[in-house]
Amino acid sequence: MKQITVMEKYPVFTFEVKKSETSYQNVDEILAYLKSQIEVHPIATYIGEFDHYSHTKSLPEGQIAPQIKDAKNIICCFGKALPKAEVLAVRPRSIGVAEMEESFVISFLEAPNPDANSAMEKWVKGIANR
Repeated sequence: MKQITVMEKYPVFTFEVKKSETSYQNVDEILAYLKSQIEVHPIATYIGEFDHYSHTKSLPEGQIAPQIKDAKNIICCFGKALPKAEVLAVRPRSIGVAEMEESFVISFLEAPNPDANSAMEKWVKGIANR
């Protein structure tokens, strides 16, 4: 797991898993695993999934890097308090899973909640299960 800055302003955690390092065969299997982790978490709640690849491919101006074979997001929320209205701007959480030729790249934006970051990092590292 490494932390990078995307587009010079977004703190993102990213993890690349070689296909030989995981039992998961595709993006949908990884999303199912992540959903199971969300569902057993005492605070997190599952919201849904977004097929970013299909959406972008359907747009006349859509562009996808040729090395990306599939890309989806799973969306959840760790919110256990709403101390002010502006907190809504940093929720919910999204974990992106992109399939490449020989690997999967999993990424998520750093959350203001350290416990959410720890949980997502643990889940993502669990994808490398071989």
